[in-house]
Amino acid sequence: MSQSTQSSPEERTLVMKFGGTSVGTPEAMAMAVHIVQDTLRAWPHLVVVTSALSGVTDLLLKSAAQAAQGDNQTFREAVEILRQKHSAIAAGLLPEPQLRQEVLAEIDRLALEFSSLCQAIYVLGEATPRAMDAVAAMGERMCIRLLAGSLRASGTPAEAVEASRLIVTDDKYQSAHPDFIATTRQTRQVLLPLLDKNVVPVVTGFIGATPAGVTTTLGRGGSDYSAAILGAVLPAGEVWIWTDVDGVMTADPRLVPGAVTIPELTYKEVSELAHFGAKVLHPKTIRPVIDAGIRLRVCNTFNPAHPGTRLVADHTSPSDGVIKAVTAIRGLQLVTVEGRGMLGVPGVAARTFGAVAATGTSVPLISQASSEQSICFAVPSEASARVIEAVEKALAYEIAENDIDRVWATGEMVIITVVGAGMRNTPGVSGRVFSVLGQNHLNVVAIAQGSSEVSISMMLDAADTKQAVNTLHSLIVTKKLSKK
Repeated sequence: MSQSTQSSPEERTLVMKFGGTSVGTPEAMAMAVHIVQDTLRAWPHLVVVTSALSGVTDLLLKSAAQAAQGDNQTFREAVEILRQKHSAIAAGLLPEPQLRQEVLAEIDRLALEFSSLCQAIYVLGEATPRAMDAVAAMGERMCIRLLAGSLRASGTPAEAVEASRLIVTDDKYQSAHPDFIATTRQTRQVLLPLLDKNVVPVVTGFIGATPAGVTTTLGRGGSDYSAAILGAVLPAGEVWIWTDVDGVMTADPRLVPGAVTIPELTYKEVSELAHFGAKVLHPKTIRPVIDAGIRLRVCNTFNPAHPGTRLVADHTSPSDGVIKAVTAIRGLQLVTVEGRGMLGVPGVAARTFGAVAATGTSVPLISQASSEQSICFAVPSEASARVIEAVEKALAYEIAENDIDRVWATGEMVIITVVGAGMRNTPGVSGRVFSVLGQNHLNVVAIAQGSSEVSISMMLDAADTKQAVNTLHSLIVTKKLSKK
C-alpha cells in the first residue's frame, strides 16, 4: 500500500481515516500505528483522522438519552467503562509511565466533562441537539489523545488536533454542513505548519464547530466525511479509508457468503452504493472527493497488504461485469397516496412531499405511474405513521372531495439495488434482473431507475431480503474480482 513520492505538495500529502474497529482494541490500534509508520515512507505529509473506539459513541448517546429520562446512574457507569476501555489500550501501547499518565489524565478530564454534560441533561430533563453533539463528540476527542500518544511512543512525532479547530459548519446540530471557504482557511492555518515539521496530525473525525466555536457533528458515520473534507481543502493527493473489510464488497457478506471485493468503482457507482445501504462509506464522503479530483481508496486495517477498492472518476480498465454490486436497505415501509381523482390535478406531488419534508423524513425511493392515479414512496418504518398523518392533513381537501381515496402504508419492506455503470450501455439488463427474480418467485412491489442508468432499485417484502440479494448477486461476473 505504497506510492512513490511525488514533487507537488498535494501529491506528497495523504489523508487516512481509521474506523472504530480499526482502533478499538490494543491489537487494532497497534496495527493502525504500524500502518501509519509504514505509509510515512512513501507519503511524508500524512494526516490521520480517527473515529471513536468501537462502541463508545453508542454508549455516550445512550447514556445521555437515559439521563434525559431521569436516569442519573447509567452515565456514571459509562464514565467508568470509558476509563477502562481507554486505559486497556494505553497499558498496551504506552509503556513510558509519564506519557501514559499524561494521556490518561486528558481522557479522564474528558470523561468528567461528559459526566457534567449528562448531569445537566438529567437536571433539565431534556437533551437538545446541541447538547447531544457535545456528548457524541467525546469519543473522538478521547481517541485522538490515545492514538497520538501511541504514535509518539513508537517514535513517530504526532499531535492530537480537534476538528473543531478545522472544520467550520453551520448550526444544524447532529447533521451540520461545512463552510468550505472557512474550513479551507482554518485547516491550512492549523495543519500545514505541523506537516512542514513532519508531525502527524491526529484529527477527530465526525465533528466540527460553528463560527462561534460551538461543537457540531456531521451525522453518524461522518468520520469518512471528515477525511474527505480535509483531503479536499488541504489539498491531498489521496484519501484512504481504513475499515475492517477488504474494500467495497459485491454484497453484504452477512447476506451473501460468496461476496468478494470490487477492485475498482467509479464515483457514480460508489455514490449509489453509499446511498442505497453499503456500509463501507458515509454517503456524503464522495462529494468533496469528486469536486477536488482526489483519488480515494478503501482498505482493510487487518489485511493491509490487500489492495482494497480504488475509487476513480471513470473506469481505467475494461469492466469486470455489467452489474457490480447488490445492496439492501431494510426497515422501510412503502407509503401510497392513491385516488382516481388525482389524474390531472396539479400540485398533489408537491404538497405530498412538502408534508413529508416537514416531518424531517428522508425518502430513499419514489415511484409513480404515468396514469397519475398513485404516488408511492419509501420511508423508515418508524416514521410512517407521522408521515401518513402529515400527508392526510396536507391533502385534506382532496380526501374530503374523494379525489384521493386513501393514504396508506405496507408492512416492512426492503429496497434492493443493483449497481453498475456498465448497465448504461448494455441492453436487456433490466429484463435479466426481473426475470431472475420472477423465476425465484420474488415479487417486486415498486421500481425506480435514474436517468444515469447506474442503478435499478426495487422494493420487495422484507422477508425476501436474503433470497433476493443472493439471487441478484448471481448475475455479477466475479471471476476477475478479488477473493483474497
